[in-house]
Amino acid sequence: MQDVLAEYGIKIHNLELLKTALTHTSYSNEHDASNYERLEFLGDAVLELVTSEYFFLNTDYNEGDMSKIRASYVCEEALDAYAEKINLKKYIRVGKGQEKNINKTIVADVFESVLAVIYLDNGLEVVKDFIYKIIIPCIENKVQFVFDYKSILQELVQTNKNTLEYVVVSEDGPAHDKTFTVEVRIDDIIYGRGIGKSKKEAEQKAAEDAYKKSSR
Repeated sequence: MQDVLAEYGIKIHNLELLKTALTHTSYSNEHDASNYERLEFLGDAVLELVTSEYFFLNTDYNEGDMSKIRASYVCEEALDAYAEKINLKKYIRVGKGQEKNINKTIVADVFESVLAVIYLDNGLEVVKDFIYKIIIPCIENKVQFVFDYKSILQELVQTNKNTLEYVVVSEDGPAHDKTFTVEVRIDDIIYGRGIGKSKKEAEQKAAEDAYKKSSR
């Protein structure tokens, strides 16, 4: 990982911290090692600060629009794409049972953890420069990631400190061919509704419905 970061002019001095950022809980449980969860918390805040500053300084969008656009560039799908640019997945340490399932959630979390390490080890300006090289070009070029509406909606809700839940309001049809209807509720107010052949599909459609309504 150190060699990849060196390509961006970054040298990590605290290699143990970098190792922690690359360590999933499944590995830490097997080897009694620290994992990335605390670093992810910090990295998420660093990413929010830098991208928020970018939108504030470079656009005239209102608060709601800035939140919605930023969410689409810091969602799980987007973070996974940024991580792919630096081939991050190959450096992640997971337990034996997790080796074939290093999913997008893990990769996205580790990406944020690495941002935290860069920040702690080199300071805000260095991590800001890294984000401007990896992420800001995607914003400026209006890159559209595969939309995971649940992830984007979750980002928006976290930003505004609201509570979010998906509620199955009906299940129709025989056991082998059910149709689910789901409502997405934010602070107990219904914001969207979705129908699908699985709960997951219905939730995704409900999130899409809520997001598109908020964008009108």
